[in-house]
Amino acid sequence: MPPKGLIHTMNFSLTEEHEMIRESAAEFAQRELAPHAAKWDAEESFSWEAFQAAGEDGLLGLTIPEEYGGAGLGNLHASLMLEEINRVEPGMGVTISVHMSLVCGTLIKFGTEQQKEKYLPKLASGEWLGAYAVTEAQAGSDAGSLKCAAEKVDGGYELTGSKAWITSGAFAQLFVVYALTDPSAPAGKGITCFLVEASADGFSVGKKEAKLGLRSSSTTEILLDGVFVSDENIVGELNRGFPLALAAIDGGRIGIASQALGIHRGCLEDSVKYASEREQFGKPINRFQGVAFKLADMATELETARLLVHKAAWLRDEGLPCTKECSMAKLFAAQVCNKAAQDAVQIHGGAGYTKEFAVERYYRDARITEIYEGAADVQRIVISRTLS
Repeated sequence: MPPKGLIHTMNFSLTEEHEMIRESAAEFAQRELAPHAAKWDAEESFSWEAFQAAGEDGLLGLTIPEEYGGAGLGNLHASLMLEEINRVEPGMGVTISVHMSLVCGTLIKFGTEQQKEKYLPKLASGEWLGAYAVTEAQAGSDAGSLKCAAEKVDGGYELTGSKAWITSGAFAQLFVVYALTDPSAPAGKGITCFLVEASADGFSVGKKEAKLGLRSSSTTEILLDGVFVSDENIVGELNRGFPLALAAIDGGRIGIASQALGIHRGCLEDSVKYASEREQFGKPINRFQGVAFKLADMATELETARLLVHKAAWLRDEGLPCTKECSMAKLFAAQVCNKAAQDAVQIHGGAGYTKEFAVERYYRDARITEIYEGAADVQRIVISRTLS
């Protein structure tokens, strides 16, 4: 029996299938996203056409079983795809990540056969966009203290309340919503997971957030005014929804860590190019130790973060415990991504402070990776609790 704490071994070589997915995502990103990324950022506009194109290319259904229109692949395939998308356009990256990991992932693991047959083919094809609604104004890191209420009525429940910071809130057709079904239960208990369609009476979109970064993704409040949800659209068990949210968040953290990899890589590759072309004092600035060492650190930290992310994805694909590893990957990848973004702007100098170069956008996009899907200190709490 291996000693306690022995790390799992894995093959560090990507398979031909992994490489095919990565290359397909890279080609999609250059074709559909790169020509428009700066414009979408400036205009704060979401491209429904680009999202549907991702569905047509099979990217949205990577982890959805084949019988529901997907490819039946794993978290590592999804991570490779998300790195490529986020290398070019992190706003679309977070849209796809939430759609796949939190919405589709919840349905795949906990949905009924009827729910899967009804929704997964639409989500896999890009006909429908999914959104995930846990957070409320007073319930961010402390998600278990949510107040959105679900009252029992004939045939189902009526949901009343609001949700905040909902990615794709203005465009999604299907929302995974967590609501309080037993107000007498202690915090984190008495919560149920519901599938809510945006076409339901009483459902509306509230305030749109004006954000520092990821400006091409829609982030809104959603309002629920007596929205009826049938019993058939309850996911999992009544009053036991919060464990579903915790289970889904491991996949979500892999997705955001993969986003950090993509942004980090963009910072590195653009900085390498700029530093080799920009001359000062008669030579390219990459010949100066101050710049060269920054590039070396960026490359090393990117590779380290990628190993953490790929290990977490591999563990999840193997069905092994991975909560600690997902938090480690998300924490570290986000930290070094932000450092890389700062260094990239510094290497570009005054030019990096302008919108002429993409590193200005990456700098703004990077900041959120340390905040959402569990802030950095939340990840430290999760990790530290596994050490005793």
